[in-house]
Amino acid sequence: MAVLGIVAEFNPFHNGHRHLIEEAGKAEDFAAIVCVMSGNFVQRGEPALCNKWARARMALNCGADLVIEIPFCFAARSAYYFARAAVQLLSRTGVVTHIAFGSENGNIQTLKKMAAILAHEPQQYKTILKKNLSRGLSFPLARSKSLQEFTDNSDGELENILLGSNNILAIEYLRVIEEENLALVPLGIPRKGSKYHSTKLSTFSSATAIRNALNSSGKTEAIAAAMPAASLEILAEEIQHGRAPVLPDALEQAILFKLRSLHIKDLEKIYEISEGLEYRFKEAAVSCGNLDELRKSIKSKRYSLTRINRTLLYSLFSLSKNQAAHFDKHGPLYLHILGFSAKGRKILQEIKIKSKVKILNRGSDVRKACNQAGLSSSGDMIALDVYAGDIYSLLFPDPKARTGALDFTTSPVKP
Repeated sequence: MAVLGIVAEFNPFHNGHRHLIEEAGKAEDFAAIVCVMSGNFVQRGEPALCNKWARARMALNCGADLVIEIPFCFAARSAYYFARAAVQLLSRTGVVTHIAFGSENGNIQTLKKMAAILAHEPQQYKTILKKNLSRGLSFPLARSKSLQEFTDNSDGELENILLGSNNILAIEYLRVIEEENLALVPLGIPRKGSKYHSTKLSTFSSATAIRNALNSSGKTEAIAAAMPAASLEILAEEIQHGRAPVLPDALEQAILFKLRSLHIKDLEKIYEISEGLEYRFKEAAVSCGNLDELRKSIKSKRYSLTRINRTLLYSLFSLSKNQAAHFDKHGPLYLHILGFSAKGRKILQEIKIKSKVKILNRGSDVRKACNQAGLSSSGDMIALDVYAGDIYSLLFPDPKARTGALDFTTSPVKP
């Protein structure tokens, strides 16, 4: 039985996502399509446009059969850790046989070559990387230049491949499959339409362009051509009920409050804060009155805005270096089911038989697992998800919609 796995954020679900599902689905006669998806906070270190259940419904209405949440402690991480947890989740279902992902060029052999280098790190490559990092380059840029130098990329073709946002994640998916020797068949689907960070609206707009257009106009009509009708309808429903859109800087005051109240000794324990960065964060928090000023004050050649955004989120949620290392040691310890179709329900029965990790299918399952916080690693992991959900609901536009403990009361959604 072939089952297709897809990693996504669906922030929001747009025509490009539907294209990926449709094209990947042509590769085999798949019994079902399983998506692992970021929860209420995404890999860029920002809150999602709308909540995880709404985005799961979008996916289920456009071809997905089962949607599983990537735990918060992995979802808002750098590309490797995000990809590693996502691929581990797919593998730990016990049923997924293939993984499909978008890429800017679709040349899976080139992507596999890069992934193999990163998975095994030859000594020559490590020497080149160390040299580039010593120049003060950010890690992503240093790695890109090191891969080009190591492979003697004289024609410059590799540079374009390594700069593609989808290619970067694709390489990480393939790297994890190589490192852990997973029996997942990779399918690279060429990205269609605008680039990942493009702000131009079109039929195949990027999620960035869609979010920007909606946040600017406040009207779903402005983005209608870029989204499947079913997705747009769900988004409009979330807006009508005051649960969307959640703006990127909605956590501004909470983050500034947290940074100003944290002692420097506590700040230096936060994941991704090192090399004296805690002092820059503290000084910026005291002198800056908004997130834009804060980011610009902290940003440097080594620290990109995306990394800063993620670190601000870690600070808000007190995610420490020790916690992150502990979670990384175990990987995802449960499958939190956000939604399923009729086919998804059947596949879920197979997963219950074959998977070796907990399945959280109801709010009562989540509550029971959360009660183990402080007693088990899975309890600590799910407690962080629930905490993230409680903070996220405070960002809804309508105060009447800001109910907490939604993970305990929300059942898996259906198409």
